[in-house]
Amino acid sequence: MSGRLEGKVAIVTGAGCVGPGWGNGRAISVRFVEEGAKLFAVDLSEEALAETVERVREAGGEIETRLTDVTDTDAVRAMVDACIARFGRVDILVNNVGGSAAGGPVELSEDAWDSQIDRNLKSVFLTCKHVLPHMDAQGSGAIVNLASTSGQRWTGAAQVAYAATKAGVIQLSKVVAVQYAPKGVRVNTVVPGQLHTPMVEARLAGQRSGGDVDALLQSRVKRIPLGFMGDGRDTANAAVYLASDEARFVTGTEIVVDGGMTARCD
Repeated sequence: MSGRLEGKVAIVTGAGCVGPGWGNGRAISVRFVEEGAKLFAVDLSEEALAETVERVREAGGEIETRLTDVTDTDAVRAMVDACIARFGRVDILVNNVGGSAAGGPVELSEDAWDSQIDRNLKSVFLTCKHVLPHMDAQGSGAIVNLASTSGQRWTGAAQVAYAATKAGVIQLSKVVAVQYAPKGVRVNTVVPGQLHTPMVEARLAGQRSGGDVDALLQSRVKRIPLGFMGDGRDTANAAVYLASDEARFVTGTEIVVDGGMTARCD
């Protein structure tokens, strides 16, 4: 039985992870190759990619890696060209690069604001800019962008730049989806909520709870009607569906992966 992404070539940005375990990019990478995709894995750090490469190869997948700053247009163009040179096409683009910075408009520095815009939103713009001509020429393609429930509602902390950029990702996806629908290209967004990924231990606990990981985990679980936190594999399963031909009639929309959190009004 063939996989749901059999024979497709997928670029996944942010395919590494800040620590061991199932971050979104790593989980998406592994699930994609499990479903038959050929993987072009992109990250800024070779160290972050190491476990991803290991897990992909354990799954029997074909992987090519490239270190790229996806906020640099020349680097992104070269990255896409390298994927085409290696695999001959690109069928799927997953934009998973991003990160949060704490603070409202008074507390957040202008440099931090600019960095968040570049990392979370400009990166999506640039990869779309350089991938879409190839998908247009093919007459097919699927783009899956990762946003956050912080782009839809308050999620427990003032992070104005992160929230604004993730809301921007959702709307960017809708505009590109409508523009490129006649070209056979679909564009959708996965909106993860309070997940337990390696980012919790590596960064978020220091930002939110003075380094107390258990306190942060407990506060996050309290917001989730299902009573537990998902991880990167839950994000990955949504991305597999949106990238696959099963979603052939799905474009310009979002799948929220949050255990019911955004459905609550409190």
